[in-house]
Amino acid sequence: MSKKMKKPLTIEEKKRRDEEEALERLEEKYINDIDINNLKVYSSLEKNLVYLEALFNKASDFNTRNFKLGDEKEVKATLVYVQGIVNKGFINDTILRELMIISRDQDIKSLERYSNLIDLIEDKLLTMGTIKRRDRFSTIIDDMLCGHVVLFIDGYDEVISIPIPTREVRNVAEPETESVVRGPREGFVESIDINLSLVRGRIKTTDLKFESFRLGRVSKTDITIAYIEGIAPQDLIDEVMNRVKRIDVDMVNESSIIEQLVEDDPFSPFPQISNTERPDGVASSLNEGRVCIFVDGTPFVLVMPSVFVHFLQATEDYYQRFFFSSFVRILRFTAFLVALLGPSVYIAITTFHQEMIPTKLLLSIVASRAGVPFPALVEALIMEIAFEFLREAGIRLPKTVGQAVSIVGALVVGEAAVQAGLVSQAMVIVVALTGIASFMIPAYNFALGVRLIRFGVMFLAASWGMFGITFAILALLIHLCSLRTFGIPYLSPITPVDWEGLKDSFVKVPEWFKNSRPPYLVKDDNQRIRSNIKPSPAKGDDEDE
Repeated sequence: MSKKMKKPLTIEEKKRRDEEEALERLEEKYINDIDINNLKVYSSLEKNLVYLEALFNKASDFNTRNFKLGDEKEVKATLVYVQGIVNKGFINDTILRELMIISRDQDIKSLERYSNLIDLIEDKLLTMGTIKRRDRFSTIIDDMLCGHVVLFIDGYDEVISIPIPTREVRNVAEPETESVVRGPREGFVESIDINLSLVRGRIKTTDLKFESFRLGRVSKTDITIAYIEGIAPQDLIDEVMNRVKRIDVDMVNESSIIEQLVEDDPFSPFPQISNTERPDGVASSLNEGRVCIFVDGTPFVLVMPSVFVHFLQATEDYYQRFFFSSFVRILRFTAFLVALLGPSVYIAITTFHQEMIPTKLLLSIVASRAGVPFPALVEALIMEIAFEFLREAGIRLPKTVGQAVSIVGALVVGEAAVQAGLVSQAMVIVVALTGIASFMIPAYNFALGVRLIRFGVMFLAASWGMFGITFAILALLIHLCSLRTFGIPYLSPITPVDWEGLKDSFVKVPEWFKNSRPPYLVKDDNQRIRSNIKPSPAKGDDEDE
């Protein structure tokens, strides 16, 4: 007998065969052989659950809730979610109640005018504000890991994803790293939604844009890029977008990860991107034409581009009268020079240029160093390293004892070192002033760079005296002049000179005199206040007549 020819399979039979083969592979734990990005939802509820259970194998927080929709014409359904990151009370009190009780009362069979049950649930049963329809497992899994509850219904190759995340968030309070005497007391928290709302409350315009996406193959962290359309230059927005979207890492735990991956010169000791915990600071930066990056899970928001003078300014400068703000800014620039060159100048003068010191002061320094067995460089290194030890110990220890250890430790170590003859009294004073000056720099990341550079300048000063310090200053100036932050010169508006930008750099001019936004940053809509708005006394009635 001749063999019968096999009848070719129809499209539906081929699809059913492929689903059965995929199901067998899942049951055999060969889940890695399946391309999750292209795998679509099956119409069989059982197959979908088998896939999810295999995918979340050994994950004790993976939960399912089986139930039935309708009364006479019952349909199997399952809620799938990850326990701990969703609001379980909302699932029980709202979602299950609406799907089980209301669908039973209305009865699915009496609502046959709907093309499918998904439309009925979306239009009639669920009252949540945001509901998403998914048909691929890749997006379903991403939603579940971000706090979504996913509804599977037997007979449908489409699901409903409901976002109901729950998360313990600390209350909005004043940031400890940027406290002010006068100004708002609000600070960012670890929730990106709350942080965006704090900024939206200060900038009430539809031109404020938030573009969100996720970064991190493992962490899938929510990222939002904020800017004001029409003020921020489009080329700056495009550059930030391109650099951020180019990032391909496994985890993004903090905004510093993004900062290190998008800055222009990662080997520079000077930061090119600033960060802040203050919503008012972010709102001001956006109004100046800058772009900000919010990262879920951290209160620190990145502000870019940030130039040199930006790191020596504080938010409170804009809440005080311009006389005092200008005076404080001059003090900060002076403190920057002292923190950078203080010990180096002392080493150079006492080692090579004693003739620069007045005679009485020189005799006093010689008398204090009479019993010190080390040269000035070793003296300075001992005190600087001891000061760094105490600084780090004060930060890492619990707050209740950290301040006491840092203050008492500095007094005890300094006094003991002088009495033991390891260092001179003058060196203790110089190192103390240097440490105080470094604390005056508002930006912590900028102060860290100054602390590191200080050690290099000290070695140059010990080798060549003032010539070594001059060489270090020239090298720093050359580096700063060549440095760019998102295409903008780092020393703007100092060089290239920008007279409008200088109004808010070394000093702060009155608000009525700051007519435009930074011209080196904003080219089009740069007017921030109309002309001739200088305050003046009101005219009397006689003058009006």
